[in-house]
Amino acid sequence: MLPKDLQIFTRQLATMIDAGLPLVQCLDILANQTENASFKKVLFSVKNAVEQGATFSDSLRRHPKVFDELYVNLVAAGEVGGILDTILNRLAIYIEKAVKLKGQLKSAMYYPTGIMVVALGVICVMLIKVIPTFEKMFKDLGNAKLPAPTLIVVHISHGFINNWYLIIGSAIGIVVGIGLARRTKQGEELFDRALLRIPILGPTLRKIIVARFTRTLGTLLASGVPILDALEICAKTAGNKIVQMAIMRAKDKISEGHDMAGPLAESKVFPTMVVQMIGVGEQTGAMDQMLQKIADFYEEEVDAAVTGLTSLIEPVMMAFLGVVVGGLIIAMYLPIFKLAGTVSG
Repeated sequence: MLPKDLQIFTRQLATMIDAGLPLVQCLDILANQTENASFKKVLFSVKNAVEQGATFSDSLRRHPKVFDELYVNLVAAGEVGGILDTILNRLAIYIEKAVKLKGQLKSAMYYPTGIMVVALGVICVMLIKVIPTFEKMFKDLGNAKLPAPTLIVVHISHGFINNWYLIIGSAIGIVVGIGLARRTKQGEELFDRALLRIPILGPTLRKIIVARFTRTLGTLLASGVPILDALEICAKTAGNKIVQMAIMRAKDKISEGHDMAGPLAESKVFPTMVVQMIGVGEQTGAMDQMLQKIADFYEEEVDAAVTGLTSLIEPVMMAFLGVVVGGLIIAMYLPIFKLAGTVSG
């Protein structure tokens, strides 16, 4: 199911409940009008459960793949506090901003990935088709002594043609190995820690994580969810094992009577400014408002970082393509230039 479907459903449900329509009728209308078949089935199941006497939050909890813990807990808080329409509006805003953040991360990764795929395709075609054609032409010209760069490129082409299955198999093995390693606790921690330390990309990922954490925690606290439950939900939706561990340590410290800012500062995962603002929010009793301000600030920072990252990657990738592909072409044309110089001399 697309997050957009969930966002639209949440927004429309909030509007209907605010207008005074019964919950079962709202669910029936929204289930009938949705075009997503799997989501339609889920909504009818939720509607039937509510009709049989289950609470709305318990009915949603039966479909964890569609409604996560954040969604269910906020709805439960809305039911208890009698502010379900307000909670649903907050959820719709949260989902909208979460989708935007995820889209920004994808847009930052799509461009370099696409360029790399094109570059590898061009290089493979040159090694398999173009360079052997030039080599045959040079042999037909009398096996003249070839320049060193041309010989290196010819040997690379031979190696690729003769051992392509080993190269592709090794690449697949590395990808599968990384995937299997990430399924272990140590491998997941190592990979997520390395992601945060990658030059240029790491700081952008950190900003995205901070924006997601503060937005989620602020939304939960503003909706009346207890701080310990809110932190546990934030940890599960962090998207990074290192950040998840830092949040859980903060939760444990709070349960022992400490504040939140101290454990977050000790983790060295969150920027100093974020920790200090959270500390101020704790002292003033306006934690939810402070967290929303932090989220707003870091979402703007993510916008600027993704734009800068894209503008930086573009010339770097173009230079990479120019050097590699251009180098191959020049290496193959060197003998022709040499022959032309000999003929003119």
